[in-house]
Amino acid sequence: VQLQAFGGGLVQAGGSLRLSCAASGIIFRLYRMGWYRQAPGKERELVATIEHGGSTTYTDSMKGRFTISRNNAENTVNLQMTSLEPEDTAVYYCNAYYSWGDIDYWGQGTLVTVSS
Repeated sequence: VQLQAFGGGLVQAGGSLRLSCAASGIIFRLYRMGWYRQAPGKERELVATIEHGGSTTYTDSMKGRFTISRNNAENTVNLQMTSLEPEDTAVYYCNAYYSWGDIDYWGQGTLVTVSS
């Protein structure tokens, strides 16, 4: 199983970035996909999830700024981030979760740095 995340980088406050995650080795359409992030010195936190049918959840601070989407034909999940703030600086991780087997996979993370 491989979850390869990419798209991170350095952006100024107020800017936008689009993260993508390509999954392989899983039956992608069965998994809830998600993005989590971990800022320096902090716990990993949920950013957003998207179910196989397309329903989404977001952490409150990211609602309206971030949009998660998935393409079941291409086995990809994306995170469009807008109005970025320095507090959004973190390593962003892609996650695949299959509830029936309580199976959890993580990608290697991609660093997002937002400068003020």
